[in-house]
Amino acid sequence: MKRTLTIFSWCLLCLCVLAACNEQTSNQQPAKPASSPQAAPGVNCSGQKTQNPVTLNMAYSSEKQTWMDAAVADFNSKSFTACDGPITIKATPMGSGQSMQQILDGTIQPDIWSPAGNVWITLINSKWREKHSDNLIATGANDTPSLVSSPVVIAMWKPQAEALGWPNKPIGWSDISKLSTNPQGWRAYGHPEFGDFKFGHTHPGYSNSGLDAVIAMNYAAVNKTRALTSNDVTNAGTKEFVTNVESSVIHYGDSTGFFADKMFNNGPGYLSAAVLYENLVIEANSGQKYKNLPYPVVAIYPKEGTFYSDHPFTVLQTPNVTAAKKAAALAFRNFLLDPAQQQKALQDGFRPANSQVKIAAPLDSAHGVDISQPKTLLQVPNANLINQIEDNWQTQRRLVDVSLVLDRSGSMNDPINNVRKIDGAKDGLKEFVSLVGDQDQLGLTLFSDNSDEISPISTLGPKRQDLLNRISGIEANGSTKLYDTIGDQVKKLQNMPSKHIKAIVVLTDGADTSSQLKQDQLIEQIKAKGENAGNSVKVFTIAYGDDANASILTDIATASGGKEYAGNPQNIKEVYNQISQFF
Repeated sequence: MKRTLTIFSWCLLCLCVLAACNEQTSNQQPAKPASSPQAAPGVNCSGQKTQNPVTLNMAYSSEKQTWMDAAVADFNSKSFTACDGPITIKATPMGSGQSMQQILDGTIQPDIWSPAGNVWITLINSKWREKHSDNLIATGANDTPSLVSSPVVIAMWKPQAEALGWPNKPIGWSDISKLSTNPQGWRAYGHPEFGDFKFGHTHPGYSNSGLDAVIAMNYAAVNKTRALTSNDVTNAGTKEFVTNVESSVIHYGDSTGFFADKMFNNGPGYLSAAVLYENLVIEANSGQKYKNLPYPVVAIYPKEGTFYSDHPFTVLQTPNVTAAKKAAALAFRNFLLDPAQQQKALQDGFRPANSQVKIAAPLDSAHGVDISQPKTLLQVPNANLINQIEDNWQTQRRLVDVSLVLDRSGSMNDPINNVRKIDGAKDGLKEFVSLVGDQDQLGLTLFSDNSDEISPISTLGPKRQDLLNRISGIEANGSTKLYDTIGDQVKKLQNMPSKHIKAIVVLTDGADTSSQLKQDQLIEQIKAKGENAGNSVKVFTIAYGDDANASILTDIATASGGKEYAGNPQNIKEVYNQISQFF
C-alpha cells in the first residue's frame, strides 16, 4: 500500500538533506556564550526569520531520564535557535504505554514523543487511525531515528545464572518456564538456599519491557523469530507456555526502573530475575546507585530472541506542531545525536545510535553484559496481533488476592477543595474494582475504632456489582485503628492457600490513634525477608491529604515490598489506577 508523503515529511526530508550538507561547517563553529542565541547545528532556514521563542514539550520513556535530564539542561543553556527565537525543551519522563494513552485521549499534547521502542509507534498509529484519516507519526526512513538503544534482557544474579549453566549454556524463555513450574524451585538445580524462583516483569499494557517480554514468550512458545500469526498466539501450547512463565511473577508494575530498584535493593530473596534493559544491568554493577549488591548481576539475552529498546525520536503530526516547532525539533534531535551527547549516553550504559561513537566501557563483561549479543532479534508483530497478545495475557497472568482497606474515621468527612474526602475515596475504590479481573479475588475492610469486613476476599466476578453498591453506602465516623487493621489483613492473606499474588491497598488520612500494635511491631510483622521475600504480602499505602503521615506509610510500604502514594479527592482515581497496574 502506498503511503501519502505529507508536507511535514517533505519539510523534514529537506531539512535532513540540508543538515547533512551543513553539519561539518556547523560543528566547526566556535561555541558562543550561553546568553547569546546561536544557530542550532544542522538546520538551515530560508525566508524571513523571527525572534519569537519556541517551547517544545516532550514526553519520553523514563528509562533514559538520567541522560535526558542532562541533555535537556545542556541544550537549554545554549539558547539555540532554528527558524525562530531561542528554543526551550520541557521534557517529562513517562511510561511508554501511559504516555501513549494520554496522547490518544488528549490528556497531554507533546510536540515530541520518544517511547522506549518502535512497537509503540505501531500501536499509536493504529489507534490514531481509528479516529483520524492519517498516522499521528510519520513512518518514513528518516522520521523515527533511534536516539540510543539497549537490548531487552533477563537480569539475573550471577550465582543463579551459573546454576542454569551461564555463560557456557544459552539460556532463554524455555528455561524460565521450566524453573517457574518446578515445585522444588532452585533445589532442583542444587541450590536449596535460593528458595523458590521469583520472577518479575512490568505490565505489558503500560511498559515497553513488559510488552516486549510477553511478545517474546509467544514467539518462544512456537519456536519462531518472525511471522507470528493469530493461530500461534491462540493455540493451547502457547497459552500454557506463557501461563507457566507468569506463574513465578511476584507482581507487575508500570516502571522498569521500579523493578530494578526492588531487585537490586532487596536482593535475590525478593527477585531471582527480572525483565530489564541492558543499561540497567550496567548501572547495577557500576556500584554508584546500588552500593551493597550481594552478588554481581548478569544480562541473559534469551536464546529464542529478543528486542532492542531503540528509543525512537518522533515529531507528532498535530495542528499545534507548527513549522517553527518542527525546525526546532530537528535541531534538538541533531543535538541529541551529536557525538558529545552520544558519548554521555554510552557512559549511562546505552548503546549509541551515532556510529562515530565506538562502544566501550562500561558496556563490557565487567559490568555483566556482552556486546556481541543479542544473536537473534524478533520481528515486531502488527498492531492487531499485539492487541491479541495483550488480551490473551489477561487470562495468562498470575492472579491476585487483594484486600482493599479504607479509613472511614470521622476526619474523612472533611473536605479538600470542596469535595469530602470520603466521597473521593469511594470513587477511587470503584475505579479499582472496575479494573480488577473477574477471576481475581478481592475483599473490602473498613476501619475506624474497629475494623469491619464489608466483603471477604473472594472471586470478584460474581460479586462485583454488589461490592460497588456497598462502597456507595460507606459513611465516615470514629477514630483510626490503622496498624491493627493492616496487621490482621496481612495475617489473613498469609493464611490463604492460593498461589496468587497477595496484596493490601490501604488508604488513610491520619495517624494511628487506637491500635494495640506499635509501628515498629507492625513493620517487623509485615517485613519481606528470607529466601522467599518476594512472595510476601505487598502493602500499598495511600497518604490521603496533608494530615496523613506520609513518612510512616512509606516505611510500611517499603518494608513489605510495596509502594507508597500521595492522594487527594482530585487525583485518587488515578492513584488507584496506578496501583492496579501491579496486578
